[in-house]
Parts: sequence; C-alpha cells; structure tokens
Amino acid sequence: MNRAFSRKKDKTWMHTPEALSKHFIPYNAKFLGSTEVEQPKGTEVVRDAVRKLKFARHIKKSEGQKIPKVELQISIYGVKILEPKTKEVQHNCQLHRISFCADDKTDKRIFTFICKDSESNKHLCYVFDSEKCAEEITLTIGQAFDLAYRKFLESGGKDVETRKQIAGLQKRIQDLETENTELKNKVHDLENKLRITQVSTSPAGTVTPKSPSTDIFDMIPFSPISHQSSIPTRNGSQPPPVPSRSAEIKRDLFGAEPFDPFNCGAGDFPPDIQSKLDEMQRQRWRGSKWD
Repeated sequence: MNRAFSRKKDKTWMHTPEALSKHFIPYNAKFLGSTEVEQPKGTEVVRDAVRKLKFARHIKKSEGQKIPKVELQISIYGVKILEPKTKEVQHNCQLHRISFCADDKTDKRIFTFICKDSESNKHLCYVFDSEKCAEEITLTIGQAFDLAYRKFLESGGKDVETRKQIAGLQKRIQDLETENTELKNKVHDLENKLRITQVSTSPAGTVTPKSPSTDIFDMIPFSPISHQSSIPTRNGSQPPPVPSRSAEIKRDLFGAEPFDPFNCGAGDFPPDIQSKLDEMQRQRWRGSKWD
C-alpha cells in the first residue's frame, strides 16, 4: 500500500481548485463493501480489510452475485457514494472524518480510504475496484484534502466548523425525510386496513332503508299494498283486510261503543246479556208458532 497524498508545496495535482471547491469530480467504480477496522490509519490495517472483503466478495460471486457499481463524487467536502442510475446517496463520507487513503501497488485496481462513522463513531474501511482509475481517484481525494487544508488555514478554522454544522443539518434533514416517509406509509396502511374492515363487517347486498316520502301536508301518501301478513281461511281464500283500530276506543254521547261490523259476533257479548238475547229469541219463536 502507498499513502496517496501529502501536502508538499511542489505537488502537482490533476484538477483545478475550482473543480473540487465549487463542484465535484465524478468517478465510476465497483464497491466491494466496508468493514470495521481497529485503527484510523495504517498500511497493514487497510491490507487486512482488503483481504477480508475480497474473500467475502469471492464467496458472493460464487453464489452468482455481482459486485455492485457505484459513482463517487469527490470534492473538498467529502466523498459521496451514489447509485449510478438513481443517484441515490448510499454513503456520505465527510472529508474531515476521512483519516487515511491509499491505493494497492500489488493490485492496481484496488483503492481504499478509512472514515469514522458519524453515528457509531467506528472506523470503517471502504474498498473499491477500478480497473483504470484507482490511482487517479486516490490522488483526487488527496488533492481535495490539500485544498480543504488551505481553506482551513485561510479561514482560521471557522470554515471547518461551518461545514460540520451544515453536514449535521443535512443529516438531520435526511433523517426527518426518512421518518416522514415511514409515517406516510403507516398512515396509508392503516387507511387500507380500516377500509377492508368496513367492507368485511357490512353485509353484502344490503340496501339502506329510506324513509317514506310525505306530501305537502307532511302525511304519508296512501298505498294500496297492505303490509299485514295474510292468513288463509279454511277454504283457501284470503279474508278481507281488517282495518286497523286505534289503541284508544272512541265512545258516543251515551258512553256506548260504536257498532263495528267487523268485530261483531255472538262471542263478543257478556254471558248475562247473551242469555237474555237467547230467551227473547225463544219467546219470539213460540209466539210465531201459536199464531
């Protein structure tokens, strides 16, 4: 391994300062992965990390998995690792957290850097595979360090603190956006569950009963269809509909109940009155016989 950058005055860099300070330099590479290391720098440290990740990648390759391709965006603010097609940021390694960067002289396709994770505070070694640009990418990261250090000296350290605050705010915004997306998905799932529950609990094919319409006098119009259940007579014919009687029976001036032809019958009179009627009927029959 070789330490890829230094702050020598006679160092000749590949890119203009404006390209790294105002924009970024993009590179394409294959991402072997990242692994935790015990030290923030050292040739042996990155060599062991490369050996470990190469072995893990060899096993995945034998299982049919390909090495994922990524896009690196290098600037004085750090190294971003993005998905090439969607441009989704997978890792954002801020420059002040990168402690070591090197390329492998035995395998010119491999380059690495060590970065301290902002959440776990663990040192992670990132390993990449680039067939043609491994050394150039390492030198570009070195140039970004050199420009950032010069800017640090010019601003008296204030610029670094500002970048840290901006990076912290960006991380907070990203966390809030992720949390907002998760909450939206939960609300959507709850709405779907509630909709399914309402459909399953309501009986299929039910029709909501409507209240009968009324006329201008707020009265229900007459309907020729009777709602009473019909009871067949002995000969099979249907009896005439019985008009409904109110619960309170009206009486005349003498206190007697009005004559009701539908409910009048022999069984409706009290026993004493019925016996008198029978006696009068017999006397009448005898009188007619003697005549």
